[in-house]
Formats: sequence, structure tokens, C-alpha cells
Amino acid sequence: MSSANEAASAPELTSLQQRVAREIVALVRRDNRVSGDHLPEIQLAQHIGTSRSPIQAALRHLAQLGVLQQDANRGFFLSVDAKDWDGSVASLLATDDPLYLRIANDRQSDRLADEVTEADLMRRYGVARSTLRKVLSRISEEGWIEQSMGHGWRFLSMIDSPDAYEESYLFRQSIEPGAILGPSFAFVSSELKQLRREQQRIVDGGFQTMTPIELFEANSHFHETIAEWGHNRFVLQSVRRINQLRRLVEYRQASKRTPRHTQASEHLAILDAIERQDFMQAANLMRAHLNGARRGKLLDPSVFSEAA
Repeated sequence: MSSANEAASAPELTSLQQRVAREIVALVRRDNRVSGDHLPEIQLAQHIGTSRSPIQAALRHLAQLGVLQQDANRGFFLSVDAKDWDGSVASLLATDDPLYLRIANDRQSDRLADEVTEADLMRRYGVARSTLRKVLSRISEEGWIEQSMGHGWRFLSMIDSPDAYEESYLFRQSIEPGAILGPSFAFVSSELKQLRREQQRIVDGGFQTMTPIELFEANSHFHETIAEWGHNRFVLQSVRRINQLRRLVEYRQASKRTPRHTQASEHLAILDAIERQDFMQAANLMRAHLNGARRGKLLDPSVFSEAA
């Protein structure tokens, strides 16, 4: 496995490359891949939604950490089973950029105004402009800040209040079951089997050991894949956008493990109905699942107070 010396010698990644590396680690662990499995760059780029350049940088970084090996002609392969990806590799999922977390917490706690300047943020957090811009670039990619004129930045709406959370779930209850009942809905058997493996892993105990990022990404992957089967670009774009906006709140709730087990069990029931082509039942289960999640989160007073 990786050593401290290998980790120290690995080159520093940009914020985009760090995100890509985290998503590759999450994907490999989610699929429980084994030594010798191939990681095609093109497929990873399509799955993550980025170009091959950051994919290549992230793969080289993971190779330097000792969990991948590179073949000059065929690309990158696992050299260590995913279940043994620990140490500095697992830390990519278990931790996050401290500056990113401070900005997120300050924004969610109303300690940052709607519009800020880089100079203000540099003074507030005591960081160099280059460090700040890397984090702001990541936040911009996630969709909750945008650059204004000069060195100014403007925060966009987030799901950071009970009202916003309820609105997001009510919207999802209207579009996600509707996608299943749509005339163009068609599931992909191989993708359904993959979703079932992911959700079964959570039910079988993964909810106790998986990191917050892994739990959130498994949940997002389930809902986005079903939205994609609906072949309605507007539904898929909406589900992806809502997942981006709720990411920070969901991470903070990952310590509440029991609901994750329940949600994964409900996901499996929805998949069973889809596989039977009982789409009416699947849509009803999806609507009940989203309503239950909405009620559970809104009844928990700690959901929107943990950032303080």
C-alpha cells in the first residue's frame, strides 16, 4: 500500500484535479473493484463530466500513492483491491479543504454577505490570493458562487434553510416519479444491476463504514441514473442541480447512519419495481421515499444548525 514517503512525493493537485481524484476513489470503492481492473480514461471523463487532462493528473497521483499502476500502452490498472484503499488514499474522501469548509460554514451561518471581494476574503481567512482562487474556482464549479466584475464574487442560492429544503423535496416529488411514468422511460439492465450492488452494500453495513462523500455520491448516483433513464434532459439537469445545491448539508448529516440504511432499503424496493416493469409502483415508491426523507430532515433540528 501507499507510504508516507510516497504521499509526500506526490505532486500537489489543483482543486479540479482533487475533486476528480476524490470521484475516482469514490467510484472504485463504490464498485468494490479488484486488483487488475482497468480504469479507462475516456469512460472516467464521461462519468465525471470533465476532460481527460484532469483525469490523467488524478490517475497519476493515485499511481504515485501506490494503488494504481500505469501501462504505457494500455493505461491505468488497480494494483490494490478497492477494499484496501486506505491511508492517504482514503483521506481524499474523509477530509476536505479547510478553507473550503470555512467558507461553506460561514456562508451557511450567514457570516458572509451575498457579495464579497477577494481582498475581504484574503483578510478574513489569512490566505494568499492564489490559494483563495483555487477554492473559489471549486465553489464556482459546484454552482453556489459566481464571479462578478473585477475581483468580486456573488454567492448564489443554496439549500441552507428548512424552507429551501422543503421546496427542493416538493419539487423532486413532482419530477422524479413523473420521469418514471414518462413515455420515454427505459432502464438499462447493466446500470440497474450496478445500482443494486451499490445500495445493497450500504444495507449490508456500508452505512456504518462509508465516508460522508461516498454515502452522498451513492445517493446522488441512484437518483441521477433513474432521472437519466427518463430521457428528459430537463428532469436530469434539475436533479443534478439540486444534488449540487444540497451537497454541503448532506455531508453534515452523514453521521446519522440509520437513515442511510433505511434510504438504501427503499432504493432497492424502487429498483425491484422498475426491473419488474411495474412503473406505477416504482413511481409511488419514489414519491413516498422522497416524502419520508423530507419529513425526516425537516423534523431534525440539528440539520441546519451544525454549521454554526
